[in-house]
Amino acid sequence: MSPTSEELLSQERRLQFSRFGNDVAIDLGLHLLGAAREQGLPIAISVQRNGHRLFHASLPGTAPNNDRWLERKARVVELFGHSSFYVGTQFREKGTTFEAQSRLDPDLYAAHGGVFPVIVRGTGPVGTVGVSGLPQAEDHEFVVTQLESFLNTREAQ
Repeated sequence: MSPTSEELLSQERRLQFSRFGNDVAIDLGLHLLGAAREQGLPIAISVQRNGHRLFHASLPGTAPNNDRWLERKARVVELFGHSSFYVGTQFREKGTTFEAQSRLDPDLYAAHGGVFPVIVRGTGPVGTVGVSGLPQAEDHEFVVTQLESFLNTREAQ
């Protein structure tokens, strides 16, 4: 069962950074890459800050279309300031779809799970972290699980 919009917002409130520079972005990307390799996942990974791609990797089983999905989902996060899964879920909870109601070009925007806002405490969203290659709920869950693991590891240092 898919999470509710309130559960998705709770993830965003919980998974925030104290700072987010290039070094943190690269470490985060490497963390996701390591987990994806360990699990044998066919995903593309992207980490951006203010529209600047700081990390990108595509594992075996991915294709150029995964990069296009990442870009479309990241645009939704940049526009709405929330995870791509949250935005799509909001429309579904209202009995409609993002594609039918947003008036945004579906070739440029996709409210499907897999891209999460990079939120700095006291600042707000400053970038995105995302994956593409699995069903949308699994893309989202992978990002959330790895963000949680990454942030817990960094806070313990």
